[in-house]
Amino acid sequence: MSQTTNTILMIRPVNFRMNEQTAVNNYFQEDLNLKNTEINIKAQKEFDAFVDKLRAVGVQVIVEEDDKLMDTPDSIFPNNWVSFHENGDVGLYPMFAENRRKERRDEVFIRLESEGFKINNIIDYTSAEDEGLFLEGTGSLLLDRINSKAYCALSPRADEDLFIEFCEDFEYTPIVFTANQTVDGKRLPIYHTNVMMCLAEKFSVICLDSIDDKKERKLVIKNLKADGKAIIEISESQMHQFAGNMLQVQGHGGQRYLVMSQAAHESLTPKQVADIEKYCPILSSSLETIETCGGGSARCMMAEVFLPKA
Repeated sequence: MSQTTNTILMIRPVNFRMNEQTAVNNYFQEDLNLKNTEINIKAQKEFDAFVDKLRAVGVQVIVEEDDKLMDTPDSIFPNNWVSFHENGDVGLYPMFAENRRKERRDEVFIRLESEGFKINNIIDYTSAEDEGLFLEGTGSLLLDRINSKAYCALSPRADEDLFIEFCEDFEYTPIVFTANQTVDGKRLPIYHTNVMMCLAEKFSVICLDSIDDKKERKLVIKNLKADGKAIIEISESQMHQFAGNMLQVQGHGGQRYLVMSQAAHESLTPKQVADIEKYCPILSSSLETIETCGGGSARCMMAEVFLPKA
């Protein structure tokens, strides 16, 4: 069992814009006051430059084009609808925004099989949408694959019962908590766990200040420490620069990299950078348009492929 992979799936956007359906509880989204066509062109440039940087260090990036007819503005964030596992299982997840449900496309599975990957079993949670219950993939679930633990910050997009069901199906121990951010003077749930927390092999980057309940905070710290993970804390303002939205991947020769946006990288203090670089180099890329309009960042754009080869 491995915590990191050298293969990721990314979806190149064709209709990227600010998604009005997700903006209701994604407080990271902002309106850029640009025409949607301009926004999409900027997002495509950021996407292509990001893919080039990943490939340059030896990360295998499988790029699938979005389908223009679908009108799926958030398709650039595939990790919310699918997860791929070492035993050949695939998780398919229920999405909060109706226009995001169209992102789930069989073409993606056909593409992965054409690349030599084996899909044995699809575990489909999407019927929960009929009951208004959601669990948005590895946006909502942070998987410690080696220690078989799953961390989940509950929100309108992460239902506790569904999370427990996932943990039973995939044999993970559930660690449940609530993470909040301040919006107009109120403490409101952060929409995805992977915005406030990143799990790498030997460390975690986490905004502990967002976990208001002291018992829950202690629970998270206790589990990370029990598994020997160093804790690198970030502030709430750094989290707003997407400093929690990072992913560790493998490049040439199994070299690990911590991937993040330029905004996230620039928000880190020299000590935080040094703490991360004790374990692996940082790879960052400018994702300004994607972050501002989409309210998601580098980690959200990468669906890790752990599937076995056929």
